[in-house]
Amino acid sequence: MTLLQVMPDNAPRTVLLRTRDDDTITKELAERGVSLRHWPVRDGLGAERRQEDVLALYRAEVDALCAAEDLRVVDVAQLTPADDEAWREKAAKARKAFLDEHRHAEDEVRYFAAGTGCFYLHLDGRVYAVVCEAGDLLSVPAGTRHWFDMGPRPDFCAIRFFRDEDGWVGDFTGDQLGADYPRLDALLAEGS
Repeated sequence: MTLLQVMPDNAPRTVLLRTRDDDTITKELAERGVSLRHWPVRDGLGAERRQEDVLALYRAEVDALCAAEDLRVVDVAQLTPADDEAWREKAAKARKAFLDEHRHAEDEVRYFAAGTGCFYLHLDGRVYAVVCEAGDLLSVPAGTRHWFDMGPRPDFCAIRFFRDEDGWVGDFTGDQLGADYPRLDALLAEGS
């Protein structure tokens, strides 16, 4: 189930709201222009998770969303754990690449077909940590300052949607704010 934790942008250890209630999360995010929707989770991804197989499983939803929101580029971003040094290095590099605050020139639209990841949205003097899980479709408006944590052992498969080929390119703010906030693994451990 999705998790939302809200903290002031100047007090990372102060929790203003922590909830797994879908209605509350959807409302809190919608008030800030962020959309959280849900698609059914499909069986059949398997361990290999080939891009064409993932997109085929969700073809109807992908086509409908692309038509409704004028999205023209779709791909799959994913990491699946392996027990070798090359994978650990690749995962650490991928994780580090998105932990710094950045923004995009277009909406960031992601559907989690499997696994978990956390978007940290820096809005209105607060940080909204949105832990997305399989079935979550998150749409973050263009220009929103944010960062993303895939965890210390990344395991996720996300369908990414763009209007343009370079829509995923981040404009990094230089703000190191993200270093002070609880990472994905800490957020998940707090409520266990």
